[in-house]
Amino acid sequence: MKKILYLECNSGISGDMAVGALLDLGADRQVLEKALESLGVGGYHLHFGRKVVCGLDAYDFDVHLEGHEGEDGTHGHGGGLAHGHGQEHEGHSHSHGQEHEGHGHSHGQEHEGHSHIHRNLQDIYEIIGRLEGDGRVKELARKIFRIVAEAESKAHGLPIEQVHFHEVGAVDSIVDIVGAAVCLDNLGVEDVVVSPLSEGHGHVHCQHGTLPVPVPATANIVSAYGLDLRFTDNDGEMVTPTGAAIAAAFKTRGSLPGRCRLVKVGMGAGNRVFQQANVLRAMLLEADEEEKPAGEENPMWVLETNLDDSTGEMLGFAMEALLEAGAADVWHTPIIMKKNRPAYQLSVLCREPERELLEEIMLTQTTTIGIRRYPVERTALEREIRQVDTRYGRVDVKVCRHKGKVFCYPEYEGVRNICKEKGVDFQSVYWEARHEAFCQVVF
Repeated sequence: MKKILYLECNSGISGDMAVGALLDLGADRQVLEKALESLGVGGYHLHFGRKVVCGLDAYDFDVHLEGHEGEDGTHGHGGGLAHGHGQEHEGHSHSHGQEHEGHGHSHGQEHEGHSHIHRNLQDIYEIIGRLEGDGRVKELARKIFRIVAEAESKAHGLPIEQVHFHEVGAVDSIVDIVGAAVCLDNLGVEDVVVSPLSEGHGHVHCQHGTLPVPVPATANIVSAYGLDLRFTDNDGEMVTPTGAAIAAAFKTRGSLPGRCRLVKVGMGAGNRVFQQANVLRAMLLEADEEEKPAGEENPMWVLETNLDDSTGEMLGFAMEALLEAGAADVWHTPIIMKKNRPAYQLSVLCREPERELLEEIMLTQTTTIGIRRYPVERTALEREIRQVDTRYGRVDVKVCRHKGKVFCYPEYEGVRNICKEKGVDFQSVYWEARHEAFCQVVF
């Protein structure tokens, strides 16, 4: 049986909600505390407790920063925790307005000066490197922080190495992010499904201005990693950048199994008051290894037609139109038809929702009078697009994973554009972009 984690984000997601939900699901608190202590980061203490949210009993986890607590004894939970070097901090915060019923765990490391220390991504990586435990946890924690840093980099319009994390936001997020990675590994989950992220509207106030909801970093993460967003009538932020990054890094499949067994439910409490219960619900499921995702028993279609009277220009235009309309792939195969006529077979790979539209394009933009179609199944690697900086310029790289192995493939258009602009040979740009991407993922 395969263990699957389902994160139901009907009230959004934040770092502390994610850790709370996983602890409530059964992750070992002592394992979490030991892992966090191994980082050697001080100036905070943890609160573990429970509270009732709209009549539901939920796990209440929080990180209290010493010397930075609000009037209610809690800290600001930053949605934007980074800034560009030499620029004003654009982070924002919302107050945790609930007292915790659990007891605090004080960390005895020397308190570091929060108001003076800024850390870049490499500094964060070094802290994560101290973590005692499985290397997979370190890789996942680095991945989550990398997602946040990339989003902040885009928001500030700066190279990622110039993004610095404020000490207050960095400590809070180090604990949340590492804590989430530790808890997920402790649960032994093999796959993670993430529901659409519910988000509010309006604005949030920060130290140097007002930001729209979703805040830029959150919006960048949702866009870059294909997370579904669902807007609600709630006023205020429901999805923090840390929460969005955890969802993006955790997610391994797009939908739930068609049939599964619900093993356990955990709930992590949020601290704002919304119309609905502000909790992140985590469900531990078990499914047969062979079980296909719901609605994807025949997930892909191949559409084919033979053409012996279409011009090259016509076929080229049809391919462009099909790809723009959502085809997963389009290709032409030279064939010989009846009466020994040279011809092409036009093939299209697509999903069910796009099938009808793509058939319409084939029928109207080529000379075909009929289309064959048949369902196919495929095995696809987990993938993500990363931006890497080379000495020649920035390049998008497709990063794929399979059974612990990592494969990096620079996107053609980015390499092509640099070659044309800088007069550099293709292989130099391609191999440097591939090397930089691999170093980001592995180290």
